[in-house]
Amino acid sequence: MLSARNIQKKYGQLQVLKGVDIDIKKGEIVSIVGSSGAGKSTLLHILGTLDKADKGEIILNNQRVDKLSPKKLAAFRNKEIGFVFQFHHLLPEFTALENVCIPGWIAGGKKKEITAKAEELLKTLGLSGRLENKPQQLSGGEQQRVAVARALINNPSIVMADEPTGNLDSANAKDLHQLFIDLRKQFDQTFLIVTHNEELAQMSDRIVMMKDGKIIN
Repeated sequence: MLSARNIQKKYGQLQVLKGVDIDIKKGEIVSIVGSSGAGKSTLLHILGTLDKADKGEIILNNQRVDKLSPKKLAAFRNKEIGFVFQFHHLLPEFTALENVCIPGWIAGGKKKEITAKAEELLKTLGLSGRLENKPQQLSGGEQQRVAVARALINNPSIVMADEPTGNLDSANAKDLHQLFIDLRKQFDQTFLIVTHNEELAQMSDRIVMMKDGKIIN
C-alpha cells in the first residue's frame, strides 16, 4: 500500500534522513522505534505528506504523492491519510462530534451522512455518552479516542500516529494499543506508528528500528 524509496531530508547542515526505504502492506500495524533524534517523526511527517523530502519518492495506493500539486496533495491527504498525534489537536470550541466531523465536511461529504458516521465511530470507540462534550470536558484518554475517530472519518488507507500514547497514563495507553488492534480486525485498518512505548511496539506486526537517519532493522 505504501512504498517509499531513498527518502532524504536535511535541516540546515543537519542530515536528518539519509536514504530511507520502507514498504507497508494493507492491514499491517507497523511501529517505528529508535532513540530521540533518529529521524522517526520526520519520516512519518514526510510519508504523511505534512513535510517534503529533499530527495526520494513516495507511492501510496498507486499514487506518486511527492509529484502532486499542493492543492491535489491536500485533497489526497484529507481522504487517504488519518493522523493521530501526541497532543490531540482537538478544536476547543467544538464538541467531540463536531471535531470528528470536520475532515469529512472538508472533503465535501453530506453533513447528515458525515454526522451519522461520526456518531457511529464515537459509539464504537466507547464515547456514546460524550458526543456533545467539548475537549476540556473529556479525559486525556477520551480526547485521544476522539482524535482516533477523527482520523478514521474519511476511511483513510492508512492512519499515521506520532507518539499517540505519549501523554497518556499506562492504563489509557494500554486501552489505545488494544483499540488499534481492534480497528485492524474490524476495518482491516493500516497503521504506521512512531513510538517510544515498548509495549505498543511489541503489539505491532512489525517493528522498524531507526538510528541516525537510517533504518537499521
